[in-house]
Amino acid sequence: MTTTTTTAAASGTFSIGGDLPVVRLGYGTMQLTGEGVWGPPKDHDEAVRVLRRSVELGVTFFDTADSYGPVVAEQLLKEALHPYADDVVIATKAGLTRQGPGVWTPVGVPAYLRQQAELSLRNLGVEAIDLFQLHRIDPAVPLEDQVGELKKLQDEGKIRHIGLSEVSVEETKAAQQVATIATVQNLYNLVKRDAEPLLEYAEEQGIGFIPWFPLATGELSQQDGPLAAASQEHGATPSQLALAWLLRRSPVMLPIPGTSSASHLESNVAAADIELTDEEFDKLTQVA
Repeated sequence: MTTTTTTAAASGTFSIGGDLPVVRLGYGTMQLTGEGVWGPPKDHDEAVRVLRRSVELGVTFFDTADSYGPVVAEQLLKEALHPYADDVVIATKAGLTRQGPGVWTPVGVPAYLRQQAELSLRNLGVEAIDLFQLHRIDPAVPLEDQVGELKKLQDEGKIRHIGLSEVSVEETKAAQQVATIATVQNLYNLVKRDAEPLLEYAEEQGIGFIPWFPLATGELSQQDGPLAAASQEHGATPSQLALAWLLRRSPVMLPIPGTSSASHLESNVAAADIELTDEEFDKLTQVA
């Protein structure tokens, strides 16, 4: 198994919005919360340790949301990393409400989005949010009203860049009529590539593409999964190959694998050192 003696910096960098550089291999905080993304972590001290270890390993891009916990993940970031290093970039989201474990309900009312942005500023301990993402488009509220409120917050200096989550190319284009969109975040991994058209559009536009569930919630990390044979040939874990494939797939790709374990974190970061040849990339694409 490949282990890391370097850092996530080997994955290269991408500038969000053209002016906010991040190391491409980031960290997603959803798995730090309780079961069903509800409540506190099972091991609070380990959660803090994972976040601090991420920074030690060169991770600069952290993805979170007000709904993770709710508020638990944002507050853990503040506890573990505040005051933040100059190169640390935190992206959060609003637009999904929680009524219990595993329950997610879109709410895009402008006053609600503003309220959540203000609360995220407090929970993260920042004066401006680096990247604020609309977690879901609320079908009951005009898209221009939802993105328009984020644009107002941006104009007020409370958020730096605007992102979208789980959108189509058409929805992204519509949002671009209201504000500059710096990133999009959709379900995407080696075995789930429905968002390919959005990725291609993001490449054309210079928009960062954040694939959530980059390891297919563990499906790609199984020793008997679709990457098992390839991982043995490459001397890496299936998870590492899945992340290496994402990094190789596009220069705008910003994978955010999440874990509640420091050892798993170190293994994931080691994927930054794996350089796939064209032949290896094509083989993995077809195998999965």
